[in-house]
Amino acid sequence: MAGGIRGGDDEEDVEVHEINVTPFIDVILVLLIVFMVAAPLSTVDIAVQLPAATAKPQPRPEKPIYVTIKANLEIAVGEDTISKAMFLPTIARVTEGNRDKRLFLRADKSVPYGQLIAVLDQLRAAGYLKVGLVALEAVQPAEFGAPVAPATPAAPPAGNP
Repeated sequence: MAGGIRGGDDEEDVEVHEINVTPFIDVILVLLIVFMVAAPLSTVDIAVQLPAATAKPQPRPEKPIYVTIKANLEIAVGEDTISKAMFLPTIARVTEGNRDKRLFLRADKSVPYGQLIAVLDQLRAAGYLKVGLVALEAVQPAEFGAPVAPATPAAPPAGNP
């Protein structure tokens, strides 16, 4: 029987018991392409100037350990100014080797952001992951575009004005 026409009454239509996955694969590939094109468009690099935070201050521990970056980029641990080479050994001595102790990092607002991140990276590489950032407490929450007026230090060190 030419042309694929079935003939005869003895032949019955046979059901196919297999799933045709070709359309499913086609849809998955189209979705993959869509996401591959859309993913780079969803990430945007925007240069921003970070504002001051107005979060509630956390309770202070009995004896906080402060790491200070001064305006001239000198580093102080507690009250002692130290050299950059002695930074991590001094931190290990002050914390008695306990990497679970919380450190409080404060920096002069004129310190470049990169210097602050460099100190954080050194602490992280040494295993100190509990690092809090110290900022001034604002009088009221800042609105977009409005400068924040500092009131009092959120966590002043003992003995410093």
